[in-house]
Amino acid sequence: MSTPDTAAPSNFIRTIIDEDLQSGRRDTVITRFPPEPNGYLHIGHAKSICLNFGLAADYNGRCNLRFDDTNPAKEEDEYVDAIKKDVAWLGFDWGEQPLFASDYFDQLYRWAIELIKKGKAYVDSQSAEQMRVNRGTLTEAGKESPYRNRSVEENLELFEQMKNGEHPDGSHILRAKIDMASPNMNLRDPAMYRILHAPHHRTGDTWCIYPMYDFAHGQEDSIEGVTHSICTLEFEDHRPLYDWFVKELDIFAPQQIEFARLNLSYTVMSKRKLLQLVNEKHVEGWDDPRMPTISGMRRRGYPAAAIRTFCERIGVGRAASWIDLSVLEECVREELNATAYRRQAVLNPLKVTITNYGQIEQLDAPNHPQQPGEGCRTLPMSGTLWIDRDDFMEDPPPPKKYFRLGPGREVRLRNSYIIKCDEYIKNEKGEVIELKCSADLDTLGKNPEGRKVKGIIHWVSAEHAQKVPVRIYDRLFNQENPDKAENYLSALNPASLQETFALAEPSLMEAKPGETFQFERVGYFTVDSKDSKTGAPVFNRTVTLRDTWAKVK
Repeated sequence: MSTPDTAAPSNFIRTIIDEDLQSGRRDTVITRFPPEPNGYLHIGHAKSICLNFGLAADYNGRCNLRFDDTNPAKEEDEYVDAIKKDVAWLGFDWGEQPLFASDYFDQLYRWAIELIKKGKAYVDSQSAEQMRVNRGTLTEAGKESPYRNRSVEENLELFEQMKNGEHPDGSHILRAKIDMASPNMNLRDPAMYRILHAPHHRTGDTWCIYPMYDFAHGQEDSIEGVTHSICTLEFEDHRPLYDWFVKELDIFAPQQIEFARLNLSYTVMSKRKLLQLVNEKHVEGWDDPRMPTISGMRRRGYPAAAIRTFCERIGVGRAASWIDLSVLEECVREELNATAYRRQAVLNPLKVTITNYGQIEQLDAPNHPQQPGEGCRTLPMSGTLWIDRDDFMEDPPPPKKYFRLGPGREVRLRNSYIIKCDEYIKNEKGEVIELKCSADLDTLGKNPEGRKVKGIIHWVSAEHAQKVPVRIYDRLFNQENPDKAENYLSALNPASLQETFALAEPSLMEAKPGETFQFERVGYFTVDSKDSKTGAPVFNRTVTLRDTWAKVK
């Protein structure tokens, strides 16, 4: 078994794997990513995906994509398809076909029968409330069920009847017989099978009993030969139960390793809360660009490479910690700064008339100023322009502190001429509505000797500008930890979406869904993948050019 590239970032999981391989306890590395198909994946899942698939790749092993589809009441093919799309988009390959817990229903049933025959499992007929009360507390032992000592024959008969659909939901449940006084609540005769008369998205009406997650999960790993079962810390207390099942069944034993889950500021990642946001229409859907879902981030314009970089940068540990959302946003900026073509668009327009320029000119503008090989596009120039209103001040600070336009001040138009503000016009409300400027026609693409013009502003030709819809997305919550609010919904950011228009250079009308551009001096914007398939493109703001929340904080 080969060892990974020494350049790979070290962590405690790699140390365990290295020791396993060097000692001969393992001769290969097989991991798995086991989502339940009851919702869309979020950024926390991305960390697990990158970890599991990344480790398998580094050690020349294999990572299985396995759907733990043991609860048909909450699972749908829609979620299966979405999860497959997300994993593939992140850049990972699970082989010919994904795997499913439902692939193993027959084997899991046979193992349940085996445990009943060994006297290690029994059918309990208490109500759910009785079982809850008798389970005890963290400081008080549980009470044994009055049905705990049913004979093997009676348990086998009842379990067969459950399988054949002869009993209603909730009337019986199969439990492991372990220890009702155990300090680990997971070992207090946990449930193995429940009755559920619900069609399964893959097996249809074949089954009306379904294995519980805690019974199925470890055995699925065993069937697949998973060597290192990597999961988050909340499953640490479940490990003794998984080990108990494996030992009693005398089957291959995976090694479970727990790591700290991702906690990201200004975000919630509870599936229940995300589902509530969708169902109550606080957001447009699972792929709303404000959501922490992978599909939402993809639609917003986050590159897969940036998410992989983020997951690598935050590392893997056992101590719970919070990662500021700005870390993810900075990874997005870094990737887009290197890859996104530049374009010019004005969101808050102010009219500029160049009094000594009466022609129309086609200027060359680079697609990416740091990458000349990416070529140029044509940028039309005329005597009437739109600039951003923030690029003019009627009473500006001293020139050493303010490099934009003001009365008598000069700036360079990006990819064009140096202009000087000679006059400004106000309306009856006292608002500046137009600038009268003159251009130095000898300065196209150059600064003549002796001229020092530091300010550069973006612009579009008024005659050629295209009006395009723009969505300004911001953080969905305005509280760093929404879960600390009395009701996390009260922390929703009312300004998380603002819909407006931009006046854009003509080339942006050719942009295709999913393409991302830097609107120079404004931010990164991505053509919406859902609403731009016909007609004019709709641009979603992916991320600002700088961390604007740092100033707020």
